[in-house]
Parts: sequence; structure tokens; C-alpha cells
Amino acid sequence: MSRALVDNAAALVTRMRAGERRAIAAVATELERLSAAAPALLAAMQPYLGNALVVGFTGPPGAGKSTLINAYLKQLRHEGKTVGIIAVDPSSPVSGGAILGDRIRMTAGYGDDGVFIRSLASRGYLGGLSPAAVRVIDALDAAGKELILLETVGTGQSEIDIAEVADVRVVIAAPGLGDDIQAMKAGLIEIADVLIVNKADREGAERTLQQLLGAQSIRASDTALPVLKTTAITGAGVPEMAMAIAAAGARAHAAAPQLRRRRRARYLIARAAADIIARRVREGGEGPLEALADEVLAGRITAEAAALRLLEGAS
Repeated sequence: MSRALVDNAAALVTRMRAGERRAIAAVATELERLSAAAPALLAAMQPYLGNALVVGFTGPPGAGKSTLINAYLKQLRHEGKTVGIIAVDPSSPVSGGAILGDRIRMTAGYGDDGVFIRSLASRGYLGGLSPAAVRVIDALDAAGKELILLETVGTGQSEIDIAEVADVRVVIAAPGLGDDIQAMKAGLIEIADVLIVNKADREGAERTLQQLLGAQSIRASDTALPVLKTTAITGAGVPEMAMAIAAAGARAHAAAPQLRRRRRARYLIARAAADIIARRVREGGEGPLEALADEVLAGRITAEAAALRLLEGAS
């Protein structure tokens, strides 16, 4: 990016805060790419961060996450709330960019200046998110969006990254996904703040509701979660879901903004460390990594011990 953008980061952030969509898009792009202008933009945004409520939506493929977010968006706009949406889509195998499958189902925000929607590629991250999502959250927060809705890829149990990024976690299931609910137990349900049975007009919805109620026994907390039924295409149950999210959001906002943002910073650090290790493993070649690989093969050390040595070498 040109030196001019680096020098005029504060002016661009001012335009973004005034609601200029092109400015929001430009800042989000620079932060997503982690360009040369990103540090200056992040510095200019610091006074305006920590106000938005970040609501994460996750669950198995086919649960109707995008359609439910679209219905929730209508509810929020009816209440006069400004909204940013980050839809993390699968990466294109050709370009590496987002396929945009989720964004095309979110029609409620089209042409609405109170809504900004951004699609991001998962970039192969198995936790359902990518570090770019956290940086774009900051852009939408600084732009003054009251709520930021974050939709993960939809791979089920692996999507526990959202626990570190979102203030409120909404886990969505649907009738006919009984096996997926069993798989979800070990990860998603433990970190949920609200549980939703979407497509509640379908046969089996009550059974799915009972499965989610029963699955709460695995949680460390004794506090019962709200378990609600919705039908996104008609809007049934969406006001009740909005109330449950608002209640969970009020509890989340009781913590200082710095504490909530620090959790996302820890996620970025952990992801960066994992990327360093993965890159070293992929590169292979002669040297310490090959020696560690030989020790693992010989059974002299475990893979975990080898990874710790590699981390120590990266510090």
C-alpha cells in the first residue's frame, strides 16, 4: 500500500467513523492483508476499540447459520442497532479467497448503511476462523458498529476458536443432525452461551431440543443455558433468541473492554506460534527438525516433547 495511506491512517479512520462505507472497506482490507499500513491503522483505531458486542454463530453444516443470522439482522435493524457481519467462508482451492457462500444468503443488509458485511476466507484454519477475522473485528468496532456478528465455516467440533474471539457464543443445531450433536458435545456445547434448534418446523425438532438439553450435563458450569427453537425463514423464535443473546451480552460486557480484547490478542499470539511451528515442519530439510524427527521415530521422545523443543528454538 502507498506511503500516503500509512501517513493518513488517522484521516481514514475518521472517515470510517463517519460511516463512509468505502473507508470501512479499505481499512478492513488493509487489516485482513496485514499490509504495511496495518500498524498505523491499528494505532489510529485504539481510542475507539472495545465497545462492540461480538456474537459468534457456529454449528454443523446444514444447521442454517447464514439464514438465521439474516433473520437476526432484521431484528437488530428493527431495534435500530448498527451491525457488522463477518462471514468466514471456505477458501477457494484456486485463489485462496472466500467462496462467498454465506454472504449471498444475507440479503437483509443490502443497501443498508447501518450494516457492513465482509466475507473472509478460512485459509485452511481448522478452528473455523482465521486471525484476519480478529483484525476485521477491530475495524468494525472502531467504525462504531454496536454488534459484530461472526459466522464460522461450519465444520462442527473443531470450531472452538470462537470461544476466544466472541463475547457471546451461539451454537446452532437442526433436526436430522443427531450424530453431529454427539460430535459437538466435546467442544462446542461446552463453550456455548445460547443453544439454538433451527428449522424447528421440521420433524424431529423436539427430539433435537431434548438432545441439547441433555448435552448440557457435560458442561463444567452448573448454570443452565437457554435452549431455544427458531425457524429462520419465517422469523419464528428470533425475538426470543435476540433477548437471550442480549442477556448473555450484558454479562459479557460486565468485564472491562481491555480484558475482552486481551482474550482476542492471546488468540492471535497462539495462532502465530502455531503457524511458525507448522511452517518449520512443512519446510523440513536438514538441521534440528530432522534430528527431532529421528528421535520421535526412534521412540526416544514424544511428538509433544519435540514440539516444545521447536517452540523453545523459535523464542
